[in-house]
Amino acid sequence: MSEIRVGMSTPWDLASLDADAQRDRLVAIADAGVDHVFTADHVSFVNGGGIDAPVRLAALGGMEPRLGLYLGVYLLALRHPMVAARQFATLAELAPGRVTVGVGVGGEDRHEFEVCGIDPRTRGRRTDVAIDLVRRLLDGETVDGDGEFFDFEAGSIRPTPRRRVPFVVGGRSDVAVERAGRVGDGWLAAWCSPTRFAAATALAEETGAAAGRSVEWQHGIQLWIGVDHDRASARPHVAAGMQNFYGLPFEAFEKYTPMGTADDVVEFLQPYVEAGATVFNLTPCGPSGPAELEAMAKIVAGLRG
Repeated sequence: MSEIRVGMSTPWDLASLDADAQRDRLVAIADAGVDHVFTADHVSFVNGGGIDAPVRLAALGGMEPRLGLYLGVYLLALRHPMVAARQFATLAELAPGRVTVGVGVGGEDRHEFEVCGIDPRTRGRRTDVAIDLVRRLLDGETVDGDGEFFDFEAGSIRPTPRRRVPFVVGGRSDVAVERAGRVGDGWLAAWCSPTRFAAATALAEETGAAAGRSVEWQHGIQLWIGVDHDRASARPHVAAGMQNFYGLPFEAFEKYTPMGTADDVVEFLQPYVEAGATVFNLTPCGPSGPAELEAMAKIVAGLRG
């Protein structure tokens, strides 16, 4: 079995801390055994909120070199592939071997695409084209645009990353899963059962094999978790966090959200390990930052043990 890698979302209050406190927080995350930090990515999501994921990870990567940097997930359809490839190449240059790019099509907020001048109905096809172009650019090729979404000739990016940047594909549909098989190094799931996870990753690998690809698959799942003394006390923490971020009732997510002690969370996640997950990106919500980090340390040990 492949080694289990566990990531933690960047803490919500990190931007409110001074530089020394930010560094101390990241050191504590690495000391807890967490492999990487990950961040969402939005240009203008639900009333203008957002995060520029590569910029955030570049800043964090310089503070704690033990931590990997995971984009989970980057809305590639909102960017030109030349610009995106340059971002990834620069990030990988500063943190060689530490960068994983997760790509998703988004779409929860159609207005986010509209304000970027993108027809939201094209986001899937644009993503397919852009992934192909970005990967080829990072491999050192000189490429032309596809002529439909991107009209350019002889684009190139130098220097290319010294170590190959893995790409995983997020999304819940079979279309996203097949996209992962065609062009990705794995599927990044969210809000699915272990049974669905096993079936979807099998589909991704079958799609990859049919395309003649040989891949060291990195399938993972990205989940919010509630941590406290028991399930009842953990629920309000994660419910508030998810409702604030997504603007939707927590009941829409509750079925796929582990809650309780660290042992409860590990028990919830173990069937995903058995289904083939090797990456767990977790957003802990608890009574305090130290309590969340303490739980993460126990979860990391439990998943690896």
